[in-house]
Amino acid sequence: MQESLDTTNRKILQELIANARIPVTELARKVGLSKTPVALRIRQMEEMGLITGYRAILSPMKLGLTHVTYVEARLSDTRQKALEQFNAAARAIPEVEECYMIAGGFDYLLKVRSRDITDYRRVLAESISTLPHLHATNSYVAMEAVVEQNWTTI
Repeated sequence: MQESLDTTNRKILQELIANARIPVTELARKVGLSKTPVALRIRQMEEMGLITGYRAILSPMKLGLTHVTYVEARLSDTRQKALEQFNAAARAIPEVEECYMIAGGFDYLLKVRSRDITDYRRVLAESISTLPHLHATNSYVAMEAVVEQNWTTI
C-alpha cells in the first residue's frame, strides 16, 4: 500500500481530506495533472481500500450534542461469542460515537455523546446498562475538548 502513495497520490488525498467535493478538474489543476489520470488514481485508491468513502461531517455542537461522557465497561464474560454480542449491541446505540476494546483494567472504552447529563443518564439506564455481558461501568464526563479532530494527515 505504501508504494502506491507517491507524492501525487498524497497531494490528491490531502486535497480530498480538505474538500471531498472538489471537482476533479480543480483537483487535477492543484496537483499538476490532467483530469483523467487524477480520476484514475482516485479510483485505484478506492479499489485498494485506501479511500473508504465520502461523507458529510456534522457538528455535534450545532446538533445540540454538547455532552461527552467516556464510559469504562467491564464484562462478566470475555469469550469470543460474548465479545461479538457486546460489539453488535454497542454498535446499535446511536449515542455511542466510539467504542474500543481495551487491554488493561477494563474491557471497553465508549465515547457517548448526548444533549446533557439528564440525556446521558437516560442512555446509561436504557441502553448501556442493558449491553450483553456487562458487569460494571465507570463514567467520566468531559469538561472541555482540548483536541478533537478528524484524521487529516497522510
